[in-house]
Amino acid sequence: MRLSLFFALLFAGLVQAAEPIAIDVHRDANCGCCKDWIKHLEDNGFTVNDHVEADMTAVKQRLGVPPRLASCHTGVINGQFVEGHVPAADILKLRQRPELLGAAVPGMPVGSPGMEMGDRKDAYQVIGLDKSGAETVISEYPGR
Repeated sequence: MRLSLFFALLFAGLVQAAEPIAIDVHRDANCGCCKDWIKHLEDNGFTVNDHVEADMTAVKQRLGVPPRLASCHTGVINGQFVEGHVPAADILKLRQRPELLGAAVPGMPVGSPGMEMGDRKDAYQVIGLDKSGAETVISEYPGR
């Protein structure tokens, strides 16, 4: 009995709950898909600081999001931008890529997180942007 209690206490000390990952999300007040993307993040362990903005263009310019990578909402995590419907798993990948200014899913592809609409799924890429302005594909998602 004592030995099992020892192992239970040892195991309890080694296992700790994962810390939630905080992300700031800037969005327009009237955007429904932005709220759906925020729910996707929360469902995947993120803590979201939701900022309703009057001028999203100014937010994107301040964060260095080029117009060609733009979407409807912009997140910020560890100083990097997260533009559009980037899946939570790719935000975790971005955290391991300090050479990137951020990552984006340009436009609003159907089937990306927050843009689910039935069975339709558009193909899309998650694109990273480095400090020189060069783009790199972080992930690709096939359509169907």
